[in-house]
Amino acid sequence: MAAADRGRERLRAASLTLASAVLGLAVWVGLSRSGIDGFPGPLPVARRAGELIGDGTLFDDLLASLRRVLMGFVLGVVLAVPVGFAMGWYPVVRGLFEPWLQFFRMIPPLAIIPLAVVLMGIDETPKVFVIFLAAFLSCVVSTYQGVVSVDRTLINAARVLGAGDRTLFTDVVVPASTPFILVGMRIGLGASWATVVAAELIASQGGLGYRMQQAQLYYELPTIFVSLIVIGLTGLAMDRLLLLAERRLTGWQERR
Repeated sequence: MAAADRGRERLRAASLTLASAVLGLAVWVGLSRSGIDGFPGPLPVARRAGELIGDGTLFDDLLASLRRVLMGFVLGVVLAVPVGFAMGWYPVVRGLFEPWLQFFRMIPPLAIIPLAVVLMGIDETPKVFVIFLAAFLSCVVSTYQGVVSVDRTLINAARVLGAGDRTLFTDVVVPASTPFILVGMRIGLGASWATVVAAELIASQGGLGYRMQQAQLYYELPTIFVSLIVIGLTGLAMDRLLLLAERRLTGWQERR
């Protein structure tokens, strides 16, 4: 694609993003003026955000939630990738792990929270554990699927050229599986954010979910809106970083 075409494509994408933001803001203003009891408009939410930023509450809550998400997410991905490769590469491992993997996939991580709180207490451990579980299940499935989806033509061609198992794995299977792994990481990241908020709603003394739970008790709807917006923007920023990494690591892949 020529530079001029790429420039027009970026301008078109930026225009659509701006139009989407304006449309969303208009819908928000319309809902706040529709007579829904207590539904705050953008200005009260912005004022409340300024108050929470001014006294440091918002940054404290954001850091607490971010710390939990990153710990659980990183642990989940680090363990899921080798397990997924082993399941895809070794039929014996696949036979042993897949029934349990499919079983636990059917159980929402949120349903594990009460059991985790009872067994692990109400400190950081159960929260990080359920986030780890959400990230692990998403990422291990995508990694496993990436390995079993490698084109057999590539594997056969490498073997014909004399590649051993180790070379075949590192030079063919790992690169071909990378797009699947990154997609799994993006899905796992979204699941991690959803899980941390739920965990903080149940048992926590800090974090964005805790702040929303407290705001609910005192009917502070602007505080709930601020927390929701921060969660969405932070999750979106982290997803964009993963998408950027995906484009850098899979530049060889044909895109539409």
